[in-house]
Amino acid sequence: MTSEWGEKSTADLMSRYASKEMGQGVPKEGWRICLAHEFKEKRKPFQAKDVSLSNVVDHIGLGIRYLKWWYKKTQVEKKAPFIDMFRALPLRQIYGAPLGGIGGGTITRGWRGEFCRWQLNPGMYHYKTVIANQFTVCLRRGGQTVYQQVLSVERPPTLQGWNWGYCGEYAFYHALYPRAWTVYQLPGQNVTLTCRQISPVIPHDYQDSSLPAAVFVWDIENKNDYALDVSIMFTMVNGSGHKDDKSGGHWNEPFHLEKDGEAVSGVLLHHCTATNPYTLCIAAREQADREVSHQTAFSPKGTCSGLWSDLITDGRLDSPTGSSPPTQKGEKVAAALAVSCSVPALKLNSLEFCLAWDMPRITFGSGEREHYRRYARYFGDKGDASPSLSHYALTHYKQWEKSIEEWQRPILQDSSLPPWYKSALFNELYFVADGGTVWTELSEDADISGGVRSEDGGLPAQPALVKEYGRFAYLEGQEYRMYNTYDVHFYASFALIMLWPKLALSVQYDIAGTVVQQDPTERLHLMNGRYSPVKTKNVVPHDIGDPDDEPWQRLNAYLIHDTADWKDLNLKFVLQVYRDFHLTQDSQYLRDMWPICQAVMESELKFDQDGDGLIENSGYADQTYDGWTVTGPSAYCGGMWLASLCVMCKMARLVDSEEAYRRYKDLLERGSAAFDKLLWNGKYYNYDSSGRALSNSIMSDQCAGHWFLRASGLEKEAYQAFPKEKIRRALKSVFDLNVMSFSEGHMGAVNGMRPEGVPDHSSVQSDEVWIGVVYGLAATMIHEGMLEEGMRTAEGCYRTVWERLGMAFQTPEAYCERNIYRSLAYMRPLSVWAMQLALDTSQRDNTVLAKTGDSGDNGEIKT
Repeated sequence: MTSEWGEKSTADLMSRYASKEMGQGVPKEGWRICLAHEFKEKRKPFQAKDVSLSNVVDHIGLGIRYLKWWYKKTQVEKKAPFIDMFRALPLRQIYGAPLGGIGGGTITRGWRGEFCRWQLNPGMYHYKTVIANQFTVCLRRGGQTVYQQVLSVERPPTLQGWNWGYCGEYAFYHALYPRAWTVYQLPGQNVTLTCRQISPVIPHDYQDSSLPAAVFVWDIENKNDYALDVSIMFTMVNGSGHKDDKSGGHWNEPFHLEKDGEAVSGVLLHHCTATNPYTLCIAAREQADREVSHQTAFSPKGTCSGLWSDLITDGRLDSPTGSSPPTQKGEKVAAALAVSCSVPALKLNSLEFCLAWDMPRITFGSGEREHYRRYARYFGDKGDASPSLSHYALTHYKQWEKSIEEWQRPILQDSSLPPWYKSALFNELYFVADGGTVWTELSEDADISGGVRSEDGGLPAQPALVKEYGRFAYLEGQEYRMYNTYDVHFYASFALIMLWPKLALSVQYDIAGTVVQQDPTERLHLMNGRYSPVKTKNVVPHDIGDPDDEPWQRLNAYLIHDTADWKDLNLKFVLQVYRDFHLTQDSQYLRDMWPICQAVMESELKFDQDGDGLIENSGYADQTYDGWTVTGPSAYCGGMWLASLCVMCKMARLVDSEEAYRRYKDLLERGSAAFDKLLWNGKYYNYDSSGRALSNSIMSDQCAGHWFLRASGLEKEAYQAFPKEKIRRALKSVFDLNVMSFSEGHMGAVNGMRPEGVPDHSSVQSDEVWIGVVYGLAATMIHEGMLEEGMRTAEGCYRTVWERLGMAFQTPEAYCERNIYRSLAYMRPLSVWAMQLALDTSQRDNTVLAKTGDSGDNGEIKT
C-alpha cells in the first residue's frame, strides 16, 4: 500500500546522507531526514491578498470590517488578533518533535537540533531560534583534546569562538513521536553519537504525561582500537529569545539533589518576569563513572571563547559555587552543563541530560485569574520543583520508554500497515502537547454547570471526572488562537478519546456546561455586519476563549460569524457524546449528557422549516465550511442531522426513554426519506439542494455523519440513516474525482470537485485540501471495506506535508494544489487516529464474523 512515488519522496529526504552509520536503537518506522536536506518547494501562507476577485466582491463588507477590527486590536489595544490575515506565519521548514509532556508548555527542537519554537506562556507562541542553546562534543585521548565541535550545521555571526559548521551530510534526524533520534558520525574520528530525546507523552497516563520535562540520552560508539574520554556539553540561555530575556533580574544557580539513592546536579535558570515567571533547569545524573561539571553563568554574546576554552582544556567545566548576580536590563545570561565518561575501544557508553521547566501557576492574557497546571498536583505550586522534576525524569525515563514501546509495538510490527502511515499516526500526535495546550486543576470555586444543576437538567458544579482529571484545552491552531474550537475538535477528538479518554470526557463536560449559558452582550459579527449576542442558550459555542483573554470565562473568541446560526456545532456535540460513551462505557457520563443532548436537539429543530424531519440551511452552511454558501438541506449538515437522530434513538433506549425514542425515530424516518429525495443523484449526495449551478459539486466530506455512526458501532440496520450501497457509491465518486482526478491522485482529496473533474473554485475553501478532513474520509473508506482507497487517499496528504513541503510538526489546516497553504500547526490532523479506530474496528468485526457468522452483539447496555 505504499506507492512508487511515495517511496521516491521518502528516499529524497535522505539522498544527501553520506555515511553508512545508522546509530543506536533507531527504529525503522518514522520520519527520517538528512541534516543537509533542502526542501525544493517553498510555499507562501494564504493572506488577504490571495482572495480571488470574485470572492473579494462577495465579501467586501467583511474585508472592510476585519481591517477596522484588526487596526483597533493591533494598533490601539496592542494585542495579537486571534487570526491575523495580514501577518500569517511564514513557512520555516525546520521543526522537529516538541519537548515536554501535555499541558505544561512546550519547547520545540528543530530537526537540525535548534531550539526554535517556544510555548511557555499558555497558548502564546514565540518563534525564535536561540543559537546559544546547543550540544557540543569534546573527544580526548591520552589527556589531550583531539576534537571539539558544536553539533550544529549553523555558522552564526555570534559566538565565533566556538567551532560551528558541522557537516550535515554525516547526520540524520528520525522522529517517532514522542521520541526522536539524531545520529552524528564525527568525520575522521571513527565515533558515532546517537542523541535520543524522550518526552513523557504516554497514553492512559494522567500523571507523568503532564510533566514539563524531556530527557536526552547520548549513546557514544567508539569504533577505534583505543579508548576515548568523551564529554557532551549542554548550553542554555535563561529565556526563550523573547525581548523579556533582556528585561533584567534573571539569575542562575547550581543545584544538587540526592533522593532515594540517586543524585542529580545541574543549573537552575530563574526567569523572573512579572507575569508567569518560570525556572529552566539543565541537569544530569551523577554516577560513579561519570563526571558532571557546570558553568553557572556566561554571557551568550561576542565570541564566548572563554567557555569554549574551559571545555577544551580538560573536557570539563570550572563548576563555580554560588548563584550568579541578577542580570542588568539589556543583558542576557546563559548556563552550561557538561557530562564526561570514558568509552573503551570498540565499546559503547552513554550520557543522560534532562531539560525541565517549572511554571506551575499561570495567568492568561487578561490576568484576571490564576490557574494551576496539572503537574503541580504532584510537584507543588511554589515554583521550586525544577530539581525534583529533573530527578524524577532522569530516574523514570526508562519506564516511560517501556510504556511508549508497549503502546506503539503492535502497530509498528503490523506488516500490513505501510511505513508512511505509522509515521503519520504517531508524529501527528505532537499537537496534543504542542497545540498551545493547557491542562489545569479545577479550582475550588469553579462551577462548570453554567448555573443549571443536575436536578434541573444540567450538570454538577464540579463533576467527579473533571475534579479528578482536570480541565484540558488546546488551540484550533498555533495561528488560529482559540481554545477547543469545537467543530475542529470533532475531527481531532479521536486522538484524545482513544489515548486519553478522561481528557476527552473532561472537554465534553466543559462544553456541556457552556451550552446552558447565555451572554446577551451584543457584539459586531464581521461576516454580516450585524450585532447579536455573544452566546445564545442551548447552542454549543464555537470555542471556549482566547489565551490572550480569559478562557472558560469568556467564550466565542471567534467573531467572524454568529455561531447561533450554525447547525453543525450542536450535532457534533451529540455525535461525540455517544461515540465517547461507546468507547468508554462510562454510564455516569451518558446520564449527565442526555438532558444536554435533548436541549441542543430541540434548538436544532427550528431549522426544520417545512416539517419533513430534515434541517435546512441558509447562507453559510456550518462552522466547518464557513466559506461555502449553501441553500436548503445539504449533504454535510443534513447527513450530520440524520446521524444525530440515530444516536438520539440509541441513547433514548439506553436511558429507558421510550417516548424520546419514538419521537427521534419518527424524525429519522421522515428526514432520511427527504434527504435521499433531495440530495441523492445516483452517484453521490449533492452539495446542497438549491439547484444552483454549483449545488451538484462533489464534497469530499459528504459522508461525515455516517463516519461517526460507524466509529460509534452503529452500523446495524436499526441505527442506519444511509443505505450502505449509496455510501459506498458516494465514497467511490469522491475517490475517483476528488482524489484521483486532483493532482494525479498525489495530494489527497480536494474539498470540492465538479462532476466534470475540475476543482470547485467557488469559494476560498472549496479548492483546498484539508488534511484532517482527508484523514477522516480515509477512515470512512476503511470502515466501508475500501482499505486500499482509504490508504491511497491519506498517503497523498502525508507525502505532501511531511516529505514535499517541509511542514513536519506543523501540519497545516489546508493547502491548495499550488503555491498556497493556510494555518500552520493545526488541530484537525489529529483525526488520523480515526483511521486507526477504523482499522481496529474492521479487524474486530472480521474476527467476530469469522468465529460466529454474526457482526456482533445486539444487546443493549443499560445505564
